[in-house]
Amino acid sequence: MNAQSVDAENRFATCPIDVDASSARRGAYSYDASNYRIPPAGVAFPRTADEVSATLAWCHAEKITVTVRGGGTSMAGNAVGAGLVLDLSRHMDTIIDIDARAHTATVQPGVVLAQLASAVERHTDGAMTFAPDPSSKSRATVGGSIANDACGNHSVRYGRTTDHVVALDLILVDGTRVTATRSGIQASDPSDTAAVGRAARITADLADLTHDTMAPLRTELGRIPRQVSGYHLSHLLPEHGFDVARALVGSEGTCAVVVAATVSIVDVPPSALLLILGYENVVDAARDVPEILTFSPSAVEGIDEQIVATMRDRRGADSVTALPPGHAWLYVELDGDSPDQVATEATRLLAGLRSAGRVLDGAVVTDPVVRTSLWRVREDGAGLSSRLPLPDGGSITSWPGWEDSAVAPENLADYLADFTELLAEHDLIGVMYGHFGAGCMHIRITFDQATDEGRAVMTRFLDAAARLVVRHGGTLSGEHGDGRARSGLLPIMYSPAMLAAFARFKAVFDPEGLLNPGIMVSPAEPVADLALAGVQVLEWQTSFALGDTTASPPGQRLVDAVQSCIGVGRCRSHSGGVMCPSYRATGDEKDSTRGRARVLQEMIRGATTVDDGWRSEDVREVLDLCLSCKACASDCPTGVDMATYKSEFFDHYYRRRLRPAAHYSLGWLPRWLPIMSRTAPAVNAVLASPVKNAALRMAGLTTERDLPRFASRRTLRRLLARPTPTGAADVVLMVDSFTRGFRPEVAAAARRVVDDAGHRAQIRTDVCCGLTWISTGQLAQATKKLTHAAEVLDDGTDRPIVVVEPSCAAALRKDLPELVHTDAAERVSKRIRSFAEQVSAQVAEGWVPARGVPGEVVVQTHCHEYSVFGSAIQQRALRDVGVREIREATGCCGVAGNFGFEADHYETSMAVAEQALAPALRARDDATVLTDGFSCHMQVRQLTGDRSSDASAHLAQMLDPTPERR
Repeated sequence: MNAQSVDAENRFATCPIDVDASSARRGAYSYDASNYRIPPAGVAFPRTADEVSATLAWCHAEKITVTVRGGGTSMAGNAVGAGLVLDLSRHMDTIIDIDARAHTATVQPGVVLAQLASAVERHTDGAMTFAPDPSSKSRATVGGSIANDACGNHSVRYGRTTDHVVALDLILVDGTRVTATRSGIQASDPSDTAAVGRAARITADLADLTHDTMAPLRTELGRIPRQVSGYHLSHLLPEHGFDVARALVGSEGTCAVVVAATVSIVDVPPSALLLILGYENVVDAARDVPEILTFSPSAVEGIDEQIVATMRDRRGADSVTALPPGHAWLYVELDGDSPDQVATEATRLLAGLRSAGRVLDGAVVTDPVVRTSLWRVREDGAGLSSRLPLPDGGSITSWPGWEDSAVAPENLADYLADFTELLAEHDLIGVMYGHFGAGCMHIRITFDQATDEGRAVMTRFLDAAARLVVRHGGTLSGEHGDGRARSGLLPIMYSPAMLAAFARFKAVFDPEGLLNPGIMVSPAEPVADLALAGVQVLEWQTSFALGDTTASPPGQRLVDAVQSCIGVGRCRSHSGGVMCPSYRATGDEKDSTRGRARVLQEMIRGATTVDDGWRSEDVREVLDLCLSCKACASDCPTGVDMATYKSEFFDHYYRRRLRPAAHYSLGWLPRWLPIMSRTAPAVNAVLASPVKNAALRMAGLTTERDLPRFASRRTLRRLLARPTPTGAADVVLMVDSFTRGFRPEVAAAARRVVDDAGHRAQIRTDVCCGLTWISTGQLAQATKKLTHAAEVLDDGTDRPIVVVEPSCAAALRKDLPELVHTDAAERVSKRIRSFAEQVSAQVAEGWVPARGVPGEVVVQTHCHEYSVFGSAIQQRALRDVGVREIREATGCCGVAGNFGFEADHYETSMAVAEQALAPALRARDDATVLTDGFSCHMQVRQLTGDRSSDASAHLAQMLDPTPERR
């Protein structure tokens, strides 16, 4: 622990709850999803409202500022602060009550929006839900949504969070507990005389404020549906019933801390339909919005072609389907009492739009899978638009800062036309998407925040943009809040009288300015405290190419790679995709992809020398529970590849240092396997004897997990001894180290499946992908193995190279060209197929499996295959061969190569298994369990207690035309 951390810990020694002031923790919490970096003095994780009250009272006495944080997804910089950060998302996440009759739910602030919606839907058998659904709903919390006044994709129907707040249980800056309602504010406990007195004073002060400023409250506030900028003081007006609860929504943690909220829940329409409309540009799309709104849609969302192009570039051409022709698209959701009624409305709407002449084409999306994938493109907009591919193979980076402006929907087209001209005047590019139906635009812009010149351009642009949106009758913020990004621009939007009212409102609740200072009242300039300002320029030489090799010189590629994390926080979700299994197991920010990336950013910022940076204990600590599953490389909207960063970091960190024992026992496994295969009977006997545990401990491995039996060379030769069909081989079947050493019967089955399709396979058992050295960060040896692989497999043909083990296939497809910078490596990489990919190719050629397939399969896709070959790779292969019911355990199995075998990681490994694989196994009945990945197979053995090779099957074994020969 450094001296700064020691000083901080001493500062919080008498705080009533534990405060983590370590440099790693403070580094992870120095950022949210905005442009800003403000290191906190410490971070605490309250478990109860009482702990929050005691902590605030202590901070008030010590004059320590407090910033409250939920999911940390703020794009405006309102979830970072220099004092104590209270993270309410980790423990205060209980759904207290759902009352369907009253149409309400009461929750703690750390409840995630998607979890609340799901709970309400389960409680009401799908009849009701919680309406606010911002794109960050899978990790954004109720407390954060109240702070920002979040809205979401369906706000055109359901409005803002403001419209759903019934009551707020609050803790004031001095620890006093009060409750704000639709008609006032009162002590939470009527017997608490101090709280009763404080509530009375607040009531009187707010009444005076309303009386004194009634005219500007009526003329300047509440003019358009998405007017979120500033405090929502119009709710205090007599005609709104002195609604203190809703006046506090959108106050961004500057007035009080929400410890419980009662919110309204809404009915779910019986039928809904998604209509996709294609346009030449976003301005044309916006001009049709007023007509669309006459059909009372539940959603009108828009994206431009840059987001679609990025999605296809990053995740493949088939990641975005069903879009009609165009360069910009509107998603229009219609709902009603019956499917026929909704379909009729869609037909009528599309006919009317076609007659107007702007829409290029439209398509109704009925397939629920396609519909989900299209919504994901919209929901990942912030991340996808952060790095845009260019035709020359390079990319450009865009940022928030002006990502939340809003106008009345009828003014949107003219605003966007003028805004496009404004971008051009400042030589900037803006990526446009957002809530077109509500007039709210999320525009990410290519600001240069790293240089003085770039920040000067940003300052001028923000001033001009604020004046432009005000000229169009709009607001600086439509749902993200003002934060650090826009608070300094409020004088452009509001009169001095209104700004004075804002300051007076905050002072009623927080007279000393200790709660989230610098937000809305007394703000700094929008370009202060930028995360990209002041970053050290050092030469970080790496073995991996680290993505786009044209965007920056080699010494800066690590900087660009780790800075690709912009904090959107999808890695903090508990459902959907695979990322991030360690966060899902621990619930700790430092164990998320984002937390790790932020600490890596701190390493780059703070290192005095490159060697000093590579020795960072903070980075080593946060990488400890990273499973190297690679899921983030595909699931993260910005493409963060933490497995690669971990490998690169460990390669430098452990140079000239003794490594953990597992790095030698498992990291060098391909080197030991030839020895083991020659002495397999003796080795297996030792591993079945009483000395096994001692041997495992010496190797740094857990004693809780059985090791697989080693296969002998004789067994491998016998199983692969089959006459090769006449003619030249047209497929290379690579039998990897794991399959050779532990599952040779799978190699034999794979060969028979390939032969059965009329192919002639050349068997290669002399190639290693270097994966175990990659995952343990031993890159010199990994590069040597991969260089050899490229040399021997680059045979002058374009024959597919089918790799039996999916993790090895992924290493040869992805890691090979990133570590071996030769044309041969590129050629070989493009020829690599996973076995599932080969099966689909054979079916496309007309092959039908000779053996009947099971009707139902539970499949665990290896994370590396999921990431590199596509999330649907196994499902596609199973559908292609005729499996009717596929239940996928979508998640990491928990073993992840060496991770689950290491002594210190066994418990986390099993916790990860409980996210998807273990529940799927418990519910499998008689379904076939499919695990192409060897580590997944070993986890199934552990979870089921079946230590045999039959615990689960490889796809090749399921399709083996002559299984009796196994």
